[in-house]
Amino acid sequence: MESAENNKLLTQVGRGTPMGELMRRYWQPFAAASELDNNWTRRVRLLGEDLVLFRDRQGRRGLIAEQCPHRRASFAHGIPTQNGIRCPYHGWEFSGQGKCLNQPNEIDNPAFREKVSTPAYPVQELGGLLFAYMGPPDKQPLLPRFDGFVAKGTIRMMGRAILPINWLQIMENSVDPIHTEWLHGHHYEFQKEQEGIKVAISARHEKIDFREFEFGVTKHRLLEGHSEDSEDWTVGHPVVFPNMLAVGNGDEKSRYYSFQIRVPVDDETTMHIWYNAYVPPKDTVVPQHLLDTVATYDVPFKDAKGDFIVDNVDGQDMMAWISQGAIADRTLENLGASDQGIAIYRRMLRREIKKMEQGQDPMGIVRDEARNALIDLPNEKKKHHNSDGFASFMLRTHAKYSPIAPDLVAIFEPGSRTPAAGKAAEAEAALY
Repeated sequence: MESAENNKLLTQVGRGTPMGELMRRYWQPFAAASELDNNWTRRVRLLGEDLVLFRDRQGRRGLIAEQCPHRRASFAHGIPTQNGIRCPYHGWEFSGQGKCLNQPNEIDNPAFREKVSTPAYPVQELGGLLFAYMGPPDKQPLLPRFDGFVAKGTIRMMGRAILPINWLQIMENSVDPIHTEWLHGHHYEFQKEQEGIKVAISARHEKIDFREFEFGVTKHRLLEGHSEDSEDWTVGHPVVFPNMLAVGNGDEKSRYYSFQIRVPVDDETTMHIWYNAYVPPKDTVVPQHLLDTVATYDVPFKDAKGDFIVDNVDGQDMMAWISQGAIADRTLENLGASDQGIAIYRRMLRREIKKMEQGQDPMGIVRDEARNALIDLPNEKKKHHNSDGFASFMLRTHAKYSPIAPDLVAIFEPGSRTPAAGKAAEAEAALY
């Protein structure tokens, strides 16, 4: 178990807290670039800070504190200008760098304008997503060009859920391979039993392992009946430090990249982003609209009656995370030998906080342009969870809510009979 002090250390993300400062050393995604195409502004809350994303008349993006430093009105209703945005209340103009450019009805006073600058953060686009850097300007790293964000010619989509919980209990799920055997296996079997349907999809874990690498830790599982030569055991897939899981399928015949990014909104709220990039099969003609933009969608976790939606893998996960409470009380937990990944990850977090506090870069920070041209992450080519086909697995995950789910199935598994997007798939899917 953790002490109450350690639990606060690992879960508090506001400015000035150890974990909050660590998170601010990394670029954090917060929206799809296309979500600003038809809007001039968008409210954003990240790491406990209320911000507004905007684009000026030149199309440049800015991310600044939501409230104007003049009389505290919101820039969410601001007026875009050639070089920034004006507060709708009195017209004070600010740039994307937070500098006050103009104060209508005031005597021009450069010193006063300098004094009323507002917090602002750099924004960059990668793979159709927008990322913000909220740390010290002199420590700003390169935005890592991980494989799935820069792969050419992919079909991309982004699902999102705003969850009423702390980021850490979501990330700890990613270093807990055993939960898949039960939550996505036996629990699902029990659901189907109550419907009078007998399925057997759980697979027992014989061994699990974790291996640290440059950008985090890879997790490995050996399932009952599988050879130690299986890539689930020899290769595994990574938890990218500090708050991303990278899964997918490395088989070039059906290559796709899949990321889950757990972005802290505040101590008790997390923006969970699912970002998938699919590489179309060779010689496949793909409608241009599928390549031009990132399809976005919301992923629900409760139904109209207020019950958790547990007919899909991600819904099952969200039920388990949310049922732990807004911030899991780790003073009451009792970890076992199978929780070794959680213990490893918590030690990494504390270690990297100390490195940061000593003036060093925490792990995974990229500053070498050549290294950043393309960062390939380890990934299995033959994943067990893809064994029963593209459609049946995809439609038992968050992806079933995507507006382009039927298009993807038609491309990757032509002729397959699939339910419409948003309907539950009744396949006996394999392990996640």
